[in-house]
Amino acid sequence: MRKIILKGGRLIDPATRTDDYIDLLLANERVAKWGEGTPVDEDTLVIDVRGAVVSPGLVDMHVHLREPGREDEETIESGALAAAHGGITAVAAMPNTEPTIDTPAWVEYVRSRGTAIAVYPIAAITVGRGGKTLTEMAALAEAGAVAFSDDGSPVESATVMRRALEYASMVGRPIISHCEDLNLTGSGVMNEGFASTMAGLRPIPAAAEEVAVARDIILARTTGANLHIAHVSTRGSVELVRRAKEEGIAVTCETCPHYFTLTDDDVRTYATSTRVNPPLRSAADVSAIKVGLADGTIDAIASDHAPHSIEEKEVEFDAAPPGLIGTETLLPLTLTHLVESGTITLGRAVELMSTDPASILGIPHGSLAEGSRADVTVFDPDWAWEVSEDWFLSKSKNSPFIGRTLRGRAVLTISRGEIVFEEPGAAHRAGETHEEGEHHAAELSVHA
Repeated sequence: MRKIILKGGRLIDPATRTDDYIDLLLANERVAKWGEGTPVDEDTLVIDVRGAVVSPGLVDMHVHLREPGREDEETIESGALAAAHGGITAVAAMPNTEPTIDTPAWVEYVRSRGTAIAVYPIAAITVGRGGKTLTEMAALAEAGAVAFSDDGSPVESATVMRRALEYASMVGRPIISHCEDLNLTGSGVMNEGFASTMAGLRPIPAAAEEVAVARDIILARTTGANLHIAHVSTRGSVELVRRAKEEGIAVTCETCPHYFTLTDDDVRTYATSTRVNPPLRSAADVSAIKVGLADGTIDAIASDHAPHSIEEKEVEFDAAPPGLIGTETLLPLTLTHLVESGTITLGRAVELMSTDPASILGIPHGSLAEGSRADVTVFDPDWAWEVSEDWFLSKSKNSPFIGRTLRGRAVLTISRGEIVFEEPGAAHRAGETHEEGEHHAAELSVHA
């Protein structure tokens, strides 16, 4: 395995509180050394990353890879490649597959798929995600499950959720809760408000999420277990989590880029790519999400990558399944709508997409400290570009961001010391020339 030196980049590593221009040496699948003075031999690849940011590999703690069962939408392999394209070096795969990831054999199946990046299975809380009978959590954890979730469906029984929190705590794994009161959701398909009235679509009140968030926080306080709340989308949910943290309850939460970039007004186009669960919320909710990201109430940004086939999405809005693809736009949307706007710093962005989600899941990622795993994301924060359908590597194309101009994207992704993605328009071999005006992000140059 060749050694790699990343030279001249701005190294941002929240785990070591570093933000400086430092060279980085990767060797034997590990971060070997910081700084200059490393001997270069025939087995060393030197990459000039001046103008780019070098960060710990991004960690997406909430993706749907559809395998087993719906390989027409995505596979573990294609989902991993798409994630690497987005600068992600580790993903946590939700268990709402067909069949459900609710046995050690299925956990081992996910783990056994050879992929370019690390794929960590999340196992179901209940058998078949039916909300009634708890899975064998100890056996699932031993097989490699990093968390438990019935995501896509809430655990409606408070008793079952309480027992789940207790048992998950015994095996040292968090519960990731899909917070939704289905009685309040009913047959709704978009956020309740002026936009739903104008669109003539059945509404879902914010309370459908907030009631469930409040219940699970109370249960976390009762049990002392680690609770993680998935895809927070409302102002009320942010405030409930903020108060819980002030009280010392062991609760963390995530949000997704579509909840700080889009509103329910975007649904009035009836584009089925805007049909998500929880639904896109109001402008006031978007503002509250941004405040929560800035002040530490929200701990992570995850994509909730949910691929669907063209046939499934090219139907009436009401009939379309909820979900959008997101691994490849996770970083650009965060840079465009949070960093460029001044809502958060670059360091905070890296925390939210790498260091903190790795910590929540207890996985060995999110740091560039010497000796840590050689997972690195190199990105150009200033590259302005337009999202196109053919740019995506995911098998599905259900993104509401196609046609939008974003700023910043990954140009190099390294997993365990191996380059798993290199942006063709960004990197070039030493001595090559470029057409006048052509933008090669960060102008990477590679020297053998």
